[in-house]
Amino acid sequence: MKIIKLIISLLFGLMFINAGLNKFLNYMPMEKPTPEQMELFAAFDKIFWLLPLVGAVEIFGGLLFIFPKTRALGAIVILPVMVGIVIHVFTMDKSPMGMSIAGVLFLINLWMIIDNKEKYRALLK
Repeated sequence: MKIIKLIISLLFGLMFINAGLNKFLNYMPMEKPTPEQMELFAAFDKIFWLLPLVGAVEIFGGLLFIFPKTRALGAIVILPVMVGIVIHVFTMDKSPMGMSIAGVLFLINLWMIIDNKEKYRALLK
């Protein structure tokens, strides 16, 4: 089970590192956006600091998520971004592929949070 958790955490972390780097380097091709998505992208252009911030959080959280010692912190750092992804995919994108990927990633994130719940107890006292 430990090796499965390591492999899943490594893949999860690498996916977020890749997504974060893409926000800075823009190397992954994108499908043609819908008019609603164009509105969203226009809003992101006005809030010029938002995408670099999300990209930095994705890279940092992905790196933390890979290593067992920092995985609990990485799971918490990535959680707000993951919630945003899930909300976006299930409200605007609505593609079956996107929904399944976002759902699986969200469940992995929750699994790591629950698996590390003892590490968070001191924060809740």
